Amino acid sequence: MARTENVRQLANFIWSVADLLRGDYKQADYGKVILPFTVLRRLDCVLAPTKESVMDFYETKVKSMMESGKLKNPDPLLNQKAEVPFHNISQFTFQKLKDDPDNVAANLKNYINGFSASGREIIEYFNFNDHINRLDEANLLFLIVKKFAEIDLHPNAVSPMEMGYVFEELIRKFSELSNETAGEHFTPREVIRLMVNLLFQNDQAVLTQKGIVKTIYDPACGTGGMLSVAEEYIKELNLDAKPVVFGQELNPESYAICKSDMLIKGQNVSNIKFGNSFTTDGLEHETFDYMLSNPPFGVEWKKVQTHVKTEHEKKGFDGRFGAGLPRISDGSFLFLQHMIAKMKRNNGGSRIAIVFNGSPLFSGSAGSGESEIRKWIIENDMLEAIVALPDQLFYNTGIYTYIWIVTNAKAAERKGKIQLINGIHYYKKMNRSLGNKRNVIGDGVEVMPDQIAEMTQIYGEFQQNGTRRVTVNGAEKEVVVSKIFDNEDFGYWRITVERPLRLNFQVSAERLARLETESAFVNLAVSKKRGGVALEEIEAGKALQESIKTALGSLGEQVYRDRETFDKALTKVLKALKIAAPVKKAIANALAERDETAEICRDRDGNPEPDGNLRDYENVPLKEDIDEYMKREVLPHVPDAWVDESKTKIGYEIPFTRHFYEYVPPRPLAEIEREIKELEDEIRGMLEVIV
Repeated sequence: MARTENVRQLANFIWSVADLLRGDYKQADYGKVILPFTVLRRLDCVLAPTKESVMDFYETKVKSMMESGKLKNPDPLLNQKAEVPFHNISQFTFQKLKDDPDNVAANLKNYINGFSASGREIIEYFNFNDHINRLDEANLLFLIVKKFAEIDLHPNAVSPMEMGYVFEELIRKFSELSNETAGEHFTPREVIRLMVNLLFQNDQAVLTQKGIVKTIYDPACGTGGMLSVAEEYIKELNLDAKPVVFGQELNPESYAICKSDMLIKGQNVSNIKFGNSFTTDGLEHETFDYMLSNPPFGVEWKKVQTHVKTEHEKKGFDGRFGAGLPRISDGSFLFLQHMIAKMKRNNGGSRIAIVFNGSPLFSGSAGSGESEIRKWIIENDMLEAIVALPDQLFYNTGIYTYIWIVTNAKAAERKGKIQLINGIHYYKKMNRSLGNKRNVIGDGVEVMPDQIAEMTQIYGEFQQNGTRRVTVNGAEKEVVVSKIFDNEDFGYWRITVERPLRLNFQVSAERLARLETESAFVNLAVSKKRGGVALEEIEAGKALQESIKTALGSLGEQVYRDRETFDKALTKVLKALKIAAPVKKAIANALAERDETAEICRDRDGNPEPDGNLRDYENVPLKEDIDEYMKREVLPHVPDAWVDESKTKIGYEIPFTRHFYEYVPPRPLAEIEREIKELEDEIRGMLEVIV
């Protein structure tokens, strides 16, 4: 809890800068000042121990070597002297900036320009120069520099993990003020830790090899939280391991924060790309050992629709989106397909952990984009496990979420299998909510190891109907937390059940009135002449209409319950009028009514015609024989039904909740009656007081 409080206090201290901005900046713009200053101060603190030696080295050796042409790129030498992958050759630091309050704007710009290219690029993504001038004109710049100079953000004082929390807490506050979606920026660290545990659980033997190099990728990396936790996990397992992280981020502020974190930790910042992963894939030809992400879910992808659809149609499975396209309102499955396309096809394959809401489990019927994507993933044996998380765990939503583990290198015992883990009971209530986040797996910083470890253990045990004692509604009980399924268990045949069309026919006043609305009949009295009206044509059409009705009248009001018999009689009375086929069809439609006692209508080959109004659909488990299903479930109720095999489709869905449904019996009637009586007495007492 101490670390949690330290992070909160540090974030609150940095946030207090907002008091200085109030009045000169809108609340929604506070982050445009506070975030870049926090990054700058962090970089400043990192460089502080070697600042003097770097400056001395630059002035006495590097500058003369550059002037003489002996040295074209001084960065490697200066970085080596700075002992980190960046440096600053400006004479200024935050401490020196506050010593010259009259020239703080010019000096701050000089300080920023003194950074090596990798450092300057980070600040450029904040568009910070504009704010320097604005703050200086408002006489705020010196006060803010002085404020930030008071705090020590060196990694020895504030670890990368803690700094990540600080940035995320600040972003959360800025997002609330500007009505943005905080969850688009970051994921609770305890969720990331669980994802990382699941991702690496089966690979610990590989990860502990001396000098092992593994790549990690997040296509929506935000401030880099997932990449950082994954990197730290591998380092905890093996100090000699060399995790290399890659990522891409669309939000410029989050991108800049992520790059600053990677820069400080010595990662190659060129591996972090800016832009939309779908339209501008900055790592197009790369593949990775591990991938993890919390992409925006429930967010439409209309802005990239043209690009994605073109790739889907032109490249198919040679591109990223060959399996299908989800509905435009939720692009979650696009991220997963994008990540699958970056799997290694050899050298042990790849593993993916991704957070989804409930929609990808079941949205879309057989043949839809979502179902086809599920089908492709499952039939290719890539879905390894799904873990249901507690609700109210994320900052911007209270809904239940799910971690999907996807791989092209399943262990032998998992091949052809999918594990579902019900982790919704593994949480505790927070003392104070953060947005919609009211639950934690642990306390959010010092995660509760036993909860995460237990969920990881459940995954590792790979047990059918595995149980645990958990707390449900304040009471401990034994519940099933793990189930194992065959891949085919989530597939189904989507069959079209047809029933025969049965019609009777009669020439009655009511049905003749319907004939007046049939378009083919009405068009008989409409002129076909272009650009004018042929009255004689219209009159001829009206006369034909009357002749038809007269001819129909000769059939009397007999009810025909066999369409073939009626068709012969109709053909006979209309023979002299030489009626076109569409008009004859219109007449039959108008005179027909559905009749369960009528004979079955058949096509030219003698096959029953289906009645669209009686058409139904059934989902038959993929493991079950369709004929047997029909005999058991359908034919006893509608013996004349059949399956139109030309319309049969295969679909996949994962009804997670149904598999872990727990029946809760209703409360005793006496208890409910007692509560109602107590409420009535309470209301009666309140009314007496009012009177």
